[in-house]
Amino acid sequence: MNRLVLTAQLAERGAVRYTPAGLPALDLSLKHESEVTQDGQPRRVSVEIKARAIGAITQRLAGLEIGSSHGFAGFLGSQRNGRGVVFHVTELD
Repeated sequence: MNRLVLTAQLAERGAVRYTPAGLPALDLSLKHESEVTQDGQPRRVSVEIKARAIGAITQRLAGLEIGSSHGFAGFLGSQRNGRGVVFHVTELD
């Protein structure tokens, strides 16, 4: 199963663009910081991840304030150039 659920801050947001199929698309950068327990020890986690939304959800994401924190859900895929990972956001809490 490929599903990611992440509470994160909206760090950056590009302009709405359109795919060749005519669907709206939006590139984002999300920042997550938290403390987790690993092998019984607390560990501080900080990660910034590239994200993309395609379709109707782009309208909701385009209205979010930079720096605001939300729950994002979706799946992981590879970037167009095959280097790295992109979080495809399909749901917003």
